[in-house]
Amino acid sequence: MKRRKCSCIEIAAFITITTVAALCTKKCFNKNRKNNMKRYFDLKEALDTNRDVYFIGGGLGSLAGAAYLIRDCRMSGDRIHIIEALPILGGSNDGAGDDHSGFSCRGGCMLNEETYENFWELFQSIPSIEMPGKSVTEEILNFDHLHPTQAQARLINKDGKILDVHSMGFNTKDRLLLGKLMLTPETKLDNLTIQEWFKNSKNFFKTNFWYMWQTTFAFQRWSSLLEFKRYMERMIFEFSRIETLEGVTRTRFNQYESVVLPLKTYLEKHGVDFSMSAAVEDIDFAEGEKITATKIHTLRDGIKEVITLKSTDLCIMTNGCMSDNSTVGGLHTPPKVDFSASLSGKLWSRVASKKPGLGNPEPFFDHPYETNWESFTVTLKGNILLRKIEQFSGNIPGSGALMTFKDSSWLMSIVVAAQSHFKSQPMDTTIFWGYGLYTDHIGDYVKKPMRECTGEEILIELLHHLHFEKDEQRILKDVVNVIPCMMPYIDAQFQPRKMKDRPYVVPKNSTNFAMVSQFVEIPEDMVFTEEYSIRAARIAIYTLMKYKEKKICPVTPYKKQPKVLLKAIKTAYR
Repeated sequence: MKRRKCSCIEIAAFITITTVAALCTKKCFNKNRKNNMKRYFDLKEALDTNRDVYFIGGGLGSLAGAAYLIRDCRMSGDRIHIIEALPILGGSNDGAGDDHSGFSCRGGCMLNEETYENFWELFQSIPSIEMPGKSVTEEILNFDHLHPTQAQARLINKDGKILDVHSMGFNTKDRLLLGKLMLTPETKLDNLTIQEWFKNSKNFFKTNFWYMWQTTFAFQRWSSLLEFKRYMERMIFEFSRIETLEGVTRTRFNQYESVVLPLKTYLEKHGVDFSMSAAVEDIDFAEGEKITATKIHTLRDGIKEVITLKSTDLCIMTNGCMSDNSTVGGLHTPPKVDFSASLSGKLWSRVASKKPGLGNPEPFFDHPYETNWESFTVTLKGNILLRKIEQFSGNIPGSGALMTFKDSSWLMSIVVAAQSHFKSQPMDTTIFWGYGLYTDHIGDYVKKPMRECTGEEILIELLHHLHFEKDEQRILKDVVNVIPCMMPYIDAQFQPRKMKDRPYVVPKNSTNFAMVSQFVEIPEDMVFTEEYSIRAARIAIYTLMKYKEKKICPVTPYKKQPKVLLKAIKTAYR
């Protein structure tokens, strides 16, 4: 088929819209940045470390906050307390298992060298476990530069054919709607979904761009238009290479061993107090307009305890966890589906009811049928399946990215990391990870909803999409385990919302209370990233500790850089 050439009028219209959007964004950016910097850095000179700091939740935000207290605020580790309901730290950054029972990762967060400003700055201070004398930042970037990503099989159709995705597949209406979105102020996007914005385009949700963008970041059609806009603006640098994902920065091992474990080790060496398997049920506040936390109510082994805060103490709460209620299955067992209220959502609801300005968890945690998807980790003896995937895709393990089966009723994707992906993974064992966005849909080959399938049935569905049926029995003999993981709230941070539904990291009138998570409001930044948690932690610590010797790394304004914009425009017309 011949490609239709774009008219000069179309190109001029798109360039005009995008340029005006950039200029308007720059004006808003400067105004917002000035206000935010005044809010976050109108601080006193002296630091007061005669206090204890309590973190509720042991995820990346809390761990990073503790590191900032030690590194920048010169606080003694024994004054820092991290309270976690689970028996392990790391929150959604996980990775566990062995070669007998199988390895498992619930999710797989990608890093980005160009946009994760505070992540790299913090981990430059954290010693690497694998490379003595080097930092975690140096370790990750060294590995990534030696193992660059250049995906050659991003989209695969029902016939097992790798599609040419050089073109984004946009038509004129799609480009104009995207340009209009860039121009529209966030204040006008309350509660709007992506599908509502593109409802008059019959083409947009069929484009190569949508399939790649959706599965790379786990968007749904009913996800927040506001978050989609922020991703387009924050990741415009990556837009021009979305078909290869060469901007993805990979860690040597899984998230827990590459990110959480070095940070945990650093905190342990400084004497940080970890209270594990202790659930926080409520927080009390002093009466009046000020937000001052006074008591923390915990439950451990059926015993309730109360932590009374001194007037100088700080309380920093994880106000939402997207991996709450996660359940795992096995090779012959589907995961149990737990759509009950999330632990972190219930705590946030109790806290928000006590003081204004603490947000609203309802849009995020009351819709598990919309916010769920399911991942699976495959462990095999030998490399027969990985070699076949390599031959099919053209990518050796670790050099590719998400391979999405666009006609799959589950919208299934897989990614093969560099082996070994776990420190304890033997040389004769291989693993890979995958996920499906539509868990309630009937499979194309296994006629059951994904959420009702065993690990073996999910693998069989995948083998049929790869058209490896002839080798199915030989491959299944090599399987150690396939561990499916159902996550009811994994997409909660993308739910349609009002601007006021997400609280600021340090709410107005707070004297000693902050929140860090993917559910706080940080202007211009995008959720569902490691950077968001670390930026939130840095804001919380610098603000409450009245610290201003260093500044928080700002969002890099790629959306205002002419060269980046020009590449994006060219990509839209490919």
